[in-house]
Amino acid sequence: MSTETPKTSPERENGPTQEERNDVAHDAPSSTADRRRWLALAIVMTAAFMDLVDVTIVNIAIRTMREDFGASTSAIQWITAGYALAFAAGLITGGRLGDIYGRKRIFLIGIAGFTAASLLCGIASTPDVLVVARLLQGGMAALMVPQVLAIIHVTFPPQERGKVFGMFGAIVGLAAVSGPLLGALLIEWDLFGLGWRPIFLINLPVGIMGVILGRKFIAESKAPQALRLDLVGVVLATLALVLLIFPLTHGHENDWPLWGFGCMIAAPFVFAAFIAYEKYKIKKDGSPLVELSLFKVKSFAGGIAVQLTFGIATGIFFLVWTMYMQMGLGWSVLRAGLTGIPFSIAVSVAAGLSVEKLVPRFGRKVLQAGALIMGAGLLLYIWESQHYGMEIASWQMAAPLVVMGVGMGLIVAPLNDTVLSEVPREHAGSASGLINTTGQMGNALGLALTSVVFFGLIDDDMVFGPPYVEAFRGALWWVVAVLVVIFAVMFVLPRRALPMEQREGGSEHAGRTPEKVPAG
Repeated sequence: MSTETPKTSPERENGPTQEERNDVAHDAPSSTADRRRWLALAIVMTAAFMDLVDVTIVNIAIRTMREDFGASTSAIQWITAGYALAFAAGLITGGRLGDIYGRKRIFLIGIAGFTAASLLCGIASTPDVLVVARLLQGGMAALMVPQVLAIIHVTFPPQERGKVFGMFGAIVGLAAVSGPLLGALLIEWDLFGLGWRPIFLINLPVGIMGVILGRKFIAESKAPQALRLDLVGVVLATLALVLLIFPLTHGHENDWPLWGFGCMIAAPFVFAAFIAYEKYKIKKDGSPLVELSLFKVKSFAGGIAVQLTFGIATGIFFLVWTMYMQMGLGWSVLRAGLTGIPFSIAVSVAAGLSVEKLVPRFGRKVLQAGALIMGAGLLLYIWESQHYGMEIASWQMAAPLVVMGVGMGLIVAPLNDTVLSEVPREHAGSASGLINTTGQMGNALGLALTSVVFFGLIDDDMVFGPPYVEAFRGALWWVVAVLVVIFAVMFVLPRRALPMEQREGGSEHAGRTPEKVPAG
């Protein structure tokens, strides 16, 4: 039940770069009657669906994994956060590899690697092996996912892209609803006595068919003037994140050792080194990992802060929510999965209304209302949990979950376009990729912070029941506080997003990426 913003990763994909837009004329099919492109679309959307489901499906299996492995708290956090961290670290580089070496080639490598990593997850014999396999899976997703929108962009002519992106949004919504439920069913059925393992092994036939059909039906495309790779930037940015996230995940169970504080103190210095190197990279060859000039746009810098903090909020909520239902209330995985359906439906419905009806009329007030509504849903949830205690029923949870889902839907769908509205369109692809990368970083950080705001409130995390229920309420107060910060930061966003035709420079299709909806 992690966010990837539908977040819309469901959000997470690198937006079409200027180079991608430049080479459309070279790579788009000459005839719109070419039906092979619809098969290509089905293949890349299936891959995106597989990635989205894999994010949302894991949290529902946490209790079963813990019982099977006897996994520690930090291992459980790394199984979820490791994927988001590896995905975030490789997302922008994955998009550039597609520009340089061919989107089809990198997509096929990504989906093949994702499938192999899924196999490793499914046969993992220890928590450590599963953590490594999840890191590999996230890295392979970072190769696969950025190519999806790029392939769509160069495969379909402009007049068809609106319909195609609408289909993409529907896939995101379907993944948000089906991920937790599919995971619950697979675990409940206990196929071949494998317990939780089929949630990963189910990717094997899908991935293999994706590779076979992708080789045949996806057309190759490259960017004639792609930016160079910035591997040093990737290493420095990843190191800064690891220095922060590793001690947070391991600190609680190790009684917060001195080395942990040393790592966290070192993290901002490494991040400063990353900024300095990016400035050097700009002067050297003009191909930094992050286009620092984007942060001169006040609304973009604020939007990055919103995306980061929103990722933290959803990262905390979805993990502790799952443990509350399964380890606190003792519910089965199927009951927990079914309980989340009203939330996912509310997110999808509100997201559609937000983009089509509300944001064009009310602008950023819709996003701010979303933060307040989501906070109100959390407060209602806290009250219900305290009032009904261990006797709370699934139907009683529906009200706060629907309120929360409406609030989240009002935020996630229009956020990308609102943040991008004052960015020069020649940088829209880079900016969109950075927004989605930041969301994943926030998600990984939120998952790590559960050791402080959730497990830090539990004396013995192997004693299930009331301690988990009380810790859940305590963690929700932290999420409410983060949403208050988000509401305040949203004042730097544009009052209204500029129409595409009024934005500075570039192509009218720059950076328009469907936003992933975080799934429950």
